[in-house]
Amino acid sequence: MENRVSKEQMATLPYIIAVDFDGTLVEDKFPEIGKPRDWVWEALFRAQREGAKIILWTSRDHERLKDAVEFCLSRDLHFDAINDNLDECKVMFNNDTRKVYANEYWDDKAVPRFCEVPEAYAWRGV
Repeated sequence: MENRVSKEQMATLPYIIAVDFDGTLVEDKFPEIGKPRDWVWEALFRAQREGAKIILWTSRDHERLKDAVEFCLSRDLHFDAINDNLDECKVMFNNDTRKVYANEYWDDKAVPRFCEVPEAYAWRGV
């Protein structure tokens, strides 16, 4: 049975940012961890303080994923989900969709040179 969720219902969800690790939070030195892109971290911390939920959205897995998460935790960045939808999204959609649901996707592969331009991370707020 198809689950129909209206735009009005979706508007009740928190503001969600799905952020990539390699090339976005840090310079892309995969499989190593690159140097942090400070302006991305600052924008993400600001978004989080203003109520945004943050999902780590990365291709890393197993030990490399664990290393990335521990690196972020060591810099006081905590995630609401890791490569997964928020629980409130799973409930609303009555499904755990393959694509992580978010209002914004921060990824160096999304827009050429996006992560090279600090102004691209000017947090717009909710």
